[in-house]
Amino acid sequence: MNRRLQTGPRTLRIPGDRWPAALNGPQNVTSSGSSVPAGPRHLVLLLLTTAGLSLAATVVGQRLLKDHRPTLTPGTAPLQLWRTYRWSIDPLRRREAALLMGTTSPTLAGQGWGDAPLAAVVLAMAAEKEQQRGDQAAADVLWKQLLSRFPAATVSARARQRQPGLHEELLEQDPSHPAALATAAAMEPTPERGHQGALHLARWGWRWPGAMERMQSACTAEELTPTERQNLARALAMLGDGSSALDCLQGQAAEAETALAVGRALLRGAAEQPTQGEQMLLELTRRQPETTASDEAVRLLMEPLLPDPALVEAIPPSLAERSAAVAAARVRLNGGIGTIDVIQRWPDDRDSWQLQWDEARAALLNELWERARDLLTALPNGVLPPPLEARRLFWLGLSEERIGDATAARSHWYQLVNNHPPGYYRWRAETRLGVAKPLQLDQPSKDLPVPDWTPLNSRFAEVNTLWRLGLSQQAWDAWLSQRDPRDPLPPEEQLVEGRLRLSVDDPWHGLDQLWRLNVRWVPPSCEQLQLLHRSQSPVFYEAAIQSASAKYGVNPALLLAIAKQESRFSPGVRSIAGAVGVMQLMPATGSSIAGEPLAELELMQPSTNISLGAAYISSLLKLWGGRCLPQRCQLQRWPWHRELMATTK
Repeated sequence: MNRRLQTGPRTLRIPGDRWPAALNGPQNVTSSGSSVPAGPRHLVLLLLTTAGLSLAATVVGQRLLKDHRPTLTPGTAPLQLWRTYRWSIDPLRRREAALLMGTTSPTLAGQGWGDAPLAAVVLAMAAEKEQQRGDQAAADVLWKQLLSRFPAATVSARARQRQPGLHEELLEQDPSHPAALATAAAMEPTPERGHQGALHLARWGWRWPGAMERMQSACTAEELTPTERQNLARALAMLGDGSSALDCLQGQAAEAETALAVGRALLRGAAEQPTQGEQMLLELTRRQPETTASDEAVRLLMEPLLPDPALVEAIPPSLAERSAAVAAARVRLNGGIGTIDVIQRWPDDRDSWQLQWDEARAALLNELWERARDLLTALPNGVLPPPLEARRLFWLGLSEERIGDATAARSHWYQLVNNHPPGYYRWRAETRLGVAKPLQLDQPSKDLPVPDWTPLNSRFAEVNTLWRLGLSQQAWDAWLSQRDPRDPLPPEEQLVEGRLRLSVDDPWHGLDQLWRLNVRWVPPSCEQLQLLHRSQSPVFYEAAIQSASAKYGVNPALLLAIAKQESRFSPGVRSIAGAVGVMQLMPATGSSIAGEPLAELELMQPSTNISLGAAYISSLLKLWGGRCLPQRCQLQRWPWHRELMATTK
């Protein structure tokens, strides 16, 4: 019989099968038997093991690939973003690519899935786009969907803002969110709710546009509680209106932080206000000498180069003993005797830093080189913030040179050049060493130094994610929402705030914040030092600057630097002398260059102001032969020096 057609019982064996008979069962099993043969059991086990190992390898491989693939950021190439959006197997990564491309292409459709926070961001962005298109019905559907699915998300504040019935909920749930602040600013006082909007702004957002007027009006109300008056007075004082703040208190004793804010504002006022401020700050130090507010009050009272001896002696002894500001004031009144003792007792205090520079500068002006050297070496290296350290090294080198130690002088200057970023004192040290490169101020072809994208490094993870995805406005909203404006910020978070303000077109406050941090903080790492330095060199109005540079033959970096120094890139700034706009031109100068009368609003247009400023700078460079050495840039040498001095901050 043909064996292939045989249907009878046959024995199934696996070569090399060495299982005990007791485990394998009967060796001869027919196809109709109910027990599992040994061979198939091994095959099943082998298949299951292989499948498990394959699955594990796949999971581990995917995890390794996920860990090693590049992070998507605003610096990722557009082609790479598009490929990720189209072909990535990771839906979360596809959504990130869609968000990074969301401002330039319709890639957000269908990306609002899931319960991750980014889904809420997608819904909010989609709703805003529908509103921009004029489809309010579609936008309302998306806003309602956002509130339904993500009631606690930060971006849901924008949805509540658009529904008047949810405004009370908005102010309570997200009090410092810009949506809440805008809502509060729009609230008119009523008999039912009183001055709720003004009180909210005083507590959560006194800088918001229109807040001052609301708060000044609220101060006239009679039904305010003492706490509400304290909040309003403090907020008005923080805005610089010390007189209104004092009136708002209506004779009520100010709390420590309120007294500090009001006293500081009055101290910088006019007429009799400085005297009122001194008395208020002095009273604070007497009533609550152990508070940090009293420490800051003493700094303010001791701020003048020649402080009032009566004020110095009026500081409570316990406070004066621990205060570097009081010790520095006594040294100044004593002709500088004891300066080094104060500096070395409080090496990390900014009042010691100021005392060191004041006394060293006096010694330099009087050509007392040994004393200047002793003062400038009283602090060890690395104690001062980078800009102050650069200044110290330059003048220390000059002192050594004048004493006759050229080797020590060059050592200090090389230390400055090698360890500090580009700046004024580094340039002066390079000039002294003979290694300075020509400034090339009349070279229009040089590109602007546009900084690369860098992580934000905030303490808030949500803010970091939004920043990484190029969502600057959403990152700013989230950052404001997650902090109490009354809580002091650590230096690292102050750097975050400054960078966020720049990203949302607020260079006036952003650059001011970064500058103050720059002269008060010693970054603990080289990376933070470089980031702080780079953050102070943003690029605004790039197209207008490049156009003016090419037209008038001026280095665009020079125009950028002047715009930053003169106005912090703020077109609405007007100086006391009358200079206006980004480049701070006097109206008469602008009209003269333009060849026709210009209204002030015209001169405030950034493109117009930058173009006229470039023309003016070009004329000066031609007069100086394209170079601007220190001895040739003395403004008083030229007939227009008064106007230029008036435009200089």
